[in-house]
Amino acid sequence: MAEVIWRDHYPEIIGMEQVNYMLARFYSTEAMLQQMAEGQRFYRVMVDGEPQGFVAIEQRGEGDYFLNKLYIDTRQQRSGIGQAIWQELMIMITDLRTMRLQVNRQNYKAINFYFKLGFVIERVADFDIGDGYFMNDFVMIYQSAGH
Repeated sequence: MAEVIWRDHYPEIIGMEQVNYMLARFYSTEAMLQQMAEGQRFYRVMVDGEPQGFVAIEQRGEGDYFLNKLYIDTRQQRSGIGQAIWQELMIMITDLRTMRLQVNRQNYKAINFYFKLGFVIERVADFDIGDGYFMNDFVMIYQSAGH
């Protein structure tokens, strides 16, 4: 699923070479098993019995979470699935105080989606991911009411 979504969405943002590199580095079976061992919880998004995306989150402290991955099949974007996923996460995470994520600074669709959910840009950061590639991201933060 990552292969389909990434190859459809990201080449115009980061180029196909970096897409291939990131898929191999972060989405191989071994890499994903390692991410799970390090505390990420993965969820498959199903619509009418068909996989349409996936989510990965991890708890980094008391009430502090990181949204590692939220990917929806590009043909299903703007259908309300992302909003439904966010509502489900809010039900599942009963102690949420903050949720952070990283998003490519050129990924305008995703940035605007996160703004609609209540995220704000916390900082700008460039992450060296090896082999001369960087993730040029915004770190965004959502703070639950009362925090």
